[in-house]
Amino acid sequence: MTIRITGTGSMLPEKIVTNFDMAEIVETSDEWIRERTGIVERRISTGDTVATLSAKACKSALEMAGKSAEDVDLILVATCSPEMLLPCCACQVQDIIGASHAVAFDLNAACSGFLFALNTAQAYMQAGVYKNALVVGSEVLSKIVDWTDRSTCVLFGDGAGAAFVEASEEDIVCDNGRKVGMESMVQGADGAKGMVLSCAERALDNAFITEKQTVNPYVQMNGQEVYKFATRQVPACINDALNKAGLTVDDVDLFVLHQANVRIIESVAKRLKADISKFPMNLDRVGNMSSATIPVLLDELNRGGKIKRGDRLVLSGFGAGLTYGASVLVW
Repeated sequence: MTIRITGTGSMLPEKIVTNFDMAEIVETSDEWIRERTGIVERRISTGDTVATLSAKACKSALEMAGKSAEDVDLILVATCSPEMLLPCCACQVQDIIGASHAVAFDLNAACSGFLFALNTAQAYMQAGVYKNALVVGSEVLSKIVDWTDRSTCVLFGDGAGAAFVEASEEDIVCDNGRKVGMESMVQGADGAKGMVLSCAERALDNAFITEKQTVNPYVQMNGQEVYKFATRQVPACINDALNKAGLTVDDVDLFVLHQANVRIIESVAKRLKADISKFPMNLDRVGNMSSATIPVLLDELNRGGKIKRGDRLVLSGFGAGLTYGASVLVW
C-alpha cells in the first residue's frame, strides 16, 4: 500500500511587496536582495490568517481531486506561525471547509513541516488508520519578523499550499513502468544547532514568578550557519532517500525543494551533480514561505502542466529545529 496525491491547491495574499517597497522600509536595495537571495517580491497578508489561507488552498485541492469536505478523514496543517495556540489551525480549517468527519491537528517542523506532515499521512494510511488526508503547509510569517531587521524581513512571505492524498491499495503502473506513489522518505533533526534559527513564544509568567522575564518575539537567524547546514544536509538526505529506494539522481525528473534562497538551491544541484533545470523555483515571486513553499510550488507545477503522470519527484526541505527531510515519489 502507498499513497498518491490526487489534488493540489494554493492560496497567496493579494498584497505584493517588491524589493523596492522593502527599500522604503529598511536600509536595503533591490540589487542587494536579488544578489543574495534571488527574491524579487513576496506576498504579505493584510488580513488573511494561517487558517483562512489554509482553507482556501484545501478547497482548491479538494476540487481538483473531485472530493467534498465530508470525504476527508484527516487534516494535517504544518505551520510555525498560527494566530492561535488553541484551537489548533487544523481544527479551524475543519470548521471553515465543513470537514465534519475529519480528525485534525497541527504539526510544527518549520520549513520542513509539509514534508513531515506528508510522511505522517503516509504512515497513518499505511497502517490502515485513515484512507485519505488533506496535508497543508501554511504561514503568515509577516507577523513574526522584525521589520527593522533587513537580514530577515526581506526573506519571508505569506501563503498556503495543500495536497489531497489518498491511500492506494492497488499498484497503478505508468506508461514508463513506474508505480505511482511514495517510494521512500527520510527525516531528521539536529536540535543541538536549533538556536541558529529561532523565534520565542511568550515568556514564563505566572503567580509564582517574582522577576518578570522578557523575550524577543521575532525571528532570529544566523544566516551563515543556516546556509552551511542546508547546503550540506539537503543533498545528503536526498541521496539517503534515493539510496533507500535503490535509485540515483539521474532517475529523478524534478527536485521540488524548499524555496529559501537561490544560492542554496544552486549549491544543492551542484553537489548532487544534477542539472539546475530540474530544480523549478518560484522564490523570486513569493519569497520564503517556510512550510508553504513546497506545496505552493507543487501546485504551480501541477496546474501549469509541468508534472506528468509517471514523473519521479524528490521533495526536500530544511528549517528551524534544525529539521530536514526528503521524499521520493512517482506522480
